[in-house]
Amino acid sequence: MKRLIVLSLPFWFAIKLSAANDMKPLQKKRPNILFAISDDQSYYSTSFAGCGFIKTPAFDQIAKEGIFFANCIAASPGCAPSRGSIVTGRYPWQNEQSGQHASSWMKAYVPFVDLLDKSGYYTGYTGKGVDPFQYARNKKDSMWRTQNAAGRSFNTIKYKAGDVSDIRPAKGISNINYFENFKDFLKKKKDGQPFFFWYGALEPHRGFEKDSWRRNGKRLKDVKVPAFLPDNGIVRGDLLDYALEIEWFDFHLQQMLEYLREKGELENTIVMVTSDNGMAFPRAKANGYEYGIHIPFAVWFPKMFPGGRVVDDPVSFVDIAPTILELTATSSKGMRPMTGKSILNILKERKQGIVDTMRRYVYSGRERHSASRYLNWGYPQRVIRNKEFLLVWNMKPGRWPAGDPQRVDPVHKDRLLPKYGIDNKGIYHSEWAFTDIDNSPTKSFTVEHMNNKDIRPFFEWAIAKRPEFELYHIASDPDCLKNLYGKRTYTAIQGRLKRALMQELTKTQDPRVVGPDPEIFDSYKRYSGPMREFPEPEANSSALKPPLH
Repeated sequence: MKRLIVLSLPFWFAIKLSAANDMKPLQKKRPNILFAISDDQSYYSTSFAGCGFIKTPAFDQIAKEGIFFANCIAASPGCAPSRGSIVTGRYPWQNEQSGQHASSWMKAYVPFVDLLDKSGYYTGYTGKGVDPFQYARNKKDSMWRTQNAAGRSFNTIKYKAGDVSDIRPAKGISNINYFENFKDFLKKKKDGQPFFFWYGALEPHRGFEKDSWRRNGKRLKDVKVPAFLPDNGIVRGDLLDYALEIEWFDFHLQQMLEYLREKGELENTIVMVTSDNGMAFPRAKANGYEYGIHIPFAVWFPKMFPGGRVVDDPVSFVDIAPTILELTATSSKGMRPMTGKSILNILKERKQGIVDTMRRYVYSGRERHSASRYLNWGYPQRVIRNKEFLLVWNMKPGRWPAGDPQRVDPVHKDRLLPKYGIDNKGIYHSEWAFTDIDNSPTKSFTVEHMNNKDIRPFFEWAIAKRPEFELYHIASDPDCLKNLYGKRTYTAIQGRLKRALMQELTKTQDPRVVGPDPEIFDSYKRYSGPMREFPEPEANSSALKPPLH
């Protein structure tokens, strides 16, 4: 029976010894960078943040010995646009196709990884890079980039099912051996050459092996369920399966850190750990709420950054590219102008809490996540957040936030599949409706029981149409369930947030705000993932024949 293997952490003693001296200025030897990013992990999903059913010893040590950012916001609640912002230093709405899920990566959007490579760094990635994007397939794709924006691919070493070395704790976990590919990467770089490595785990992206938690020492009673999800055995089990995949990501990070210590490279390696967006549960991923855009972020480099600090400054994914370029003394020449600002001043400080008082707001946004609406329309949102409040602008409140409730039958194009995706036996089919929410036991339970008065609120929080503006006090309501927008007490704060949001969107030339084509995001071609058809809202729906059931 396979169990998740957790290594001890003897290397932290060596790290503490190396960090005992006073902080030194950046040495002539350029630092290595290990950038570790999981796939779909919310801020609250680490043991360092207080989660009692997820164990993340490697992340916890990076956060404890380094700098933990308590208010880091992803550029989008979806992976491709968010990852694109990391490497360009620009918001998704500034990156055209290269800021849209499953569209094409244009050559014009040069990632900072290219500049590191040209300046002498050895660059590469394992697992999921800057994806999902369509990269050039042949010479006809002359406007598109060929290589992944995260660098050279190191994905050839894989686990083999049934082999004694296959220690994966669940069937849903990728067969890519991230650690062994990292070792292969290091073996291929020149001696003394600095490196940038993007460790992009495919976990905890759906799908999980259902009930894999049962054979891996997890307990339902340990789970704390977010208030926007039903609290029962199905949802708790789903969260434990999610936890198992986060622990797999952390396990490989732990091995990488230990290997760097053994090779004598750890002391000169900046370690950054984060995730691209929130967890793949209803009202989390693909939503501009806390569980969709608030993500874990910690940085460790004791020879230069005073550690043991929790920083409350709001920071954004667009700040990562300029930070890395400044750290490595690399020019940004060749890149599109970056919107983000380096956080090196915060990293080098000794203060906790608010360090840079000029950092008041961070921003996020989404467009199309999957093919989930008529003519492949998205659900555009723009978000502004400070330390206390979060304001969401739902730009098209007439659209369904989780995707349309009824799909055109892919076999009989003149018919519709059953409404809400529920067949005549009461079984929900995830591909039939609300497809911006990843398929999961939690999603199926919530939709199938939507007429139960106790479950109905959870269904509506995830599925129902929303007002144009929403305001949440995140300190008291991290689940974002009590909309304060329009309440007299909060008139002043909502006004300030709206003005600041509009100023930033105007400054950054968001087409939704400044034009000339506010609907251009819905026109970008999608190259991967299932394409689904949905009826035109209201107007022509009645012209289609009833569903077969």
